[in-house]
Amino acid sequence: MVGCQEEQEGMHIFHEDDGVGVPESDEQKILERGFGKNAGLGLFLTKAILAATMNSLREVGTPRKGARFEMLVPENAYRFGQT
Repeated sequence: MVGCQEEQEGMHIFHEDDGVGVPESDEQKILERGFGKNAGLGLFLTKAILAATMNSLREVGTPRKGARFEMLVPENAYRFGQT
């Protein structure tokens, strides 16, 4: 599922599933360069690009219940509708 939720600190845009999730020991490592079974660049590059634009990415799922990746767009850095 993909969605968003407005919070006090900004907009949380998330992608989550109901798979096996990410083990707690890997929650921080999964966003590092070289981690994983392939090249280990996808999440690392995504996090780096988001950081360059003052956004952040984190994994906050529950192991054995599903993965959840959240992107935080800071308050006043997004808008809805026309301006």
